[in-house]
Amino acid sequence: MSDSSSLPPVRLHSEARLARDALAAPLFSRAARLARWAGPGTRVGAGGELVEEQLPEAADVLGLSGDDAAASAGEAWRVAVDTGLVEIADDEEGTVVEGEDLALLTSGAPQDVLGVWLGALDIVLADASVPDLDDLVDAMAEGGEIDLSALDWDPEAEAEFLDGVLGNLYLLTVGEGALGEVPVPLPALAASMIVPDDMGEPSNDVLEQVSDAMMRLDDQFRLLEPIGLVDFQPVDEALMTDSDEEPAAVDDMDVSRYGVVRLTPLGLYGLRARLIEAGFSAPAVGELVDKGADTLLDGTAGFPPAAAQAEIEQWLALREPLSAARELLSAARGADPGAPLRRLHCQQALSLVGMEAGPALREVLGDAELGGLARVWLSEHGAPDVPPPSEAMVFWLTIDTVAAQLAAEGNSAELQALVEGLAQQHSGFFDTVWRVEHPAAPDVLEAMGRLHPDKKVAKEARKAAFKARSQQGT
Repeated sequence: MSDSSSLPPVRLHSEARLARDALAAPLFSRAARLARWAGPGTRVGAGGELVEEQLPEAADVLGLSGDDAAASAGEAWRVAVDTGLVEIADDEEGTVVEGEDLALLTSGAPQDVLGVWLGALDIVLADASVPDLDDLVDAMAEGGEIDLSALDWDPEAEAEFLDGVLGNLYLLTVGEGALGEVPVPLPALAASMIVPDDMGEPSNDVLEQVSDAMMRLDDQFRLLEPIGLVDFQPVDEALMTDSDEEPAAVDDMDVSRYGVVRLTPLGLYGLRARLIEAGFSAPAVGELVDKGADTLLDGTAGFPPAAAQAEIEQWLALREPLSAARELLSAARGADPGAPLRRLHCQQALSLVGMEAGPALREVLGDAELGGLARVWLSEHGAPDVPPPSEAMVFWLTIDTVAAQLAAEGNSAELQALVEGLAQQHSGFFDTVWRVEHPAAPDVLEAMGRLHPDKKVAKEARKAAFKARSQQGT
């Protein structure tokens, strides 16, 4: 996935709802509570960490108990410091003051809250790429330096691996036919990073790599869940023990035992923000509601059908039907390569508008580019006195429709069926259609030559394409 890729559009919750989710995320909530708890008596070490003597009190403030309470409190404190909820007042004295960003959590706009949360997410993602403490201690060389060669750890490669996994999880969550809220098994997610697309049966070596990656992801997602990025069910502990005891009866078909994960709505927001920052085009449904019809039709050109309809519905909801129809029709004009697809999306958008838009459609009945779709719309809505189209208009609309389908779907099975139907229904189709003054006529006829299964008909289509090019001087 290159950084110029356009990703499928995502449907996000409102910023207000996402901000509430952020404030409720366990780790972020704890960081905020500790920032409010901190006072003149709070002391930190040289790295900004809470001094050991105050960790029990911090854990008590957070309602934490057990062996990991102090560590969890320390983690929350570090997030508070690194996100600016708490600031170091005096390095030598180890004193702290309330950070400027703390007030944003109560008096700021939802976007302000999400901005602070994104900073916390960056911190946790960086932590998730670091080996666990035991490995770091084992790799500590004399003098306190970490021997990276002994650790077999490449910080940049680890960060890229995690970014790749999260990118794949994003793609599995958004877009047409994606899993949505269905949890993804960890083995499948690990395999998406390890197993080549063209590999048939994975070798034992590859399967071992997938298993290692799965266990690494198990550790990482355990760290990422408290910040609200994912909902995560860890790998069953029984799978990781070498006990001599007879294991309890289990369902071998239960893939959840190997860990499953899904992005939360807040996680989708966070990953999209990071993808945009990395240079990806990551559209969200609803971004075009305040744009003109030209931007709407061009912007939804690459959207899956359901997302395109949702975007158009939101755009129409903010406009009067008649003025919206006029704006859409005006934006649909053009002889550029993208115009047929714009007209197709215009037609789809107008299908969501009632008879209030009728006058706008009647205004373009004589338009060479729009008259055909106007007649279709008026007829479908039962309007009276719709003039029949000329033969030239019928063939022009046919070329425009096929050109739009080519742009939207490529050489799909549906388009092949359309091509076969056109050639069957109209005798002398190719003798007439090459004369149509539509800029896409040569390309459409060439595509029909590729797609039609009958060699004789395909040859006729190619000959017609040659004539069309000659006529247009292309």
